[in-house]
Amino acid sequence: MSIQVEFEVSAPPFRWDEAGGIRIGQSRVTLDSLLAAYHSGSTPEEIAVQYSILHLEEIYSAIAYYLSHPQQIDSYLEQRHRKQEQQRSEFVQQYNLANLRQRLLDRLSLKEN
Repeated sequence: MSIQVEFEVSAPPFRWDEAGGIRIGQSRVTLDSLLAAYHSGSTPEEIAVQYSILHLEEIYSAIAYYLSHPQQIDSYLEQRHRKQEQQRSEFVQQYNLANLRQRLLDRLSLKEN
């Protein structure tokens, strides 16, 4: 006699945001943040404390998906990192942030005199 059990297959709790990032469930927590905590050695339970908006099953599901698809997710993370560095560079150039600290200190010393 064999017993058949039905299992519900569920997708990871990911959604794309307007900036092209992956968010967890209905929260604003990014997959990048969750995996950074995981790679820093945090357990899913510690991540749940850190991001109390997330449900533990969402955290486990996201980590399980990452472990099943590391190349795909690592590629996504690398693309995000490159885009972030490009935006940072453009911002620094656009707003002339080179030596900003020194310029602000100089301005402050002029006010004091």
